[in-house]
Amino acid sequence: MLIAGFPAGAWGTNCYLVAPAAGEECVIIDPGHQAADGVAEAIAKHRLKPVAVVLTHGHIDHVASVVPVCGAHDVPAWIHPDDRYMMSDPGKALGRSIGMPLMGELTVGEPDDVKELADGAKLELAGLELSVAHAPGHTKGSVTFGLPEAADIPPILFSGDLLFAGSIGRTDLPGGDMAEMLDSLARVCLPLDDSTVVLSGHGPQTTIGQERAANPYLRQVAAGQGAFEAPRRGM
Repeated sequence: MLIAGFPAGAWGTNCYLVAPAAGEECVIIDPGHQAADGVAEAIAKHRLKPVAVVLTHGHIDHVASVVPVCGAHDVPAWIHPDDRYMMSDPGKALGRSIGMPLMGELTVGEPDDVKELADGAKLELAGLELSVAHAPGHTKGSVTFGLPEAADIPPILFSGDLLFAGSIGRTDLPGGDMAEMLDSLARVCLPLDDSTVVLSGHGPQTTIGQERAANPYLRQVAAGQGAFEAPRRGM
């Protein structure tokens, strides 16, 4: 398994390229703001052939480079239907303008081929099987992508802005909902094995075991306690 990840752009959003090995087909996860050059470098370094872009949610810091990346490699983008509108209307998704200088750098809109994700779907892409879990809370169309355990590789969760090392995604933007966030944490994250590696939309990697023990939000959900305010992390 090859996973090449890097933080991109003004928000340091993690973009990942995932392949069975170097020199093979790959999937690109969340090519956000100013990610196109990093994607091109990773493709060249590892001799990869992209077959799809998959998106954990529609915020501009995760999708800003979708159009140029999909166009350069003639591949589709996969996104949950509840977040699809964000690719063409990022300002509506944020409830505010993100600033004229930044907007001037973005190619807003949909790529030529957009496919919609569904809860429980299994995506057979690039020799991988990505399991899709709908995980609203940060946005209505947030999803996670899971890879099963294989050989000496533990299971992997690409959590987007659902779960971070020590924290969770913000819920104060349009479409955010703390009750849905807590339900998604309970439904998607708590059942996973402690060995599951969590590769999130922002910040360092962690494991479900580490978060079960130390993340105050996941501990809250496990204890069945009520909601409290989420931090402002992510877009």
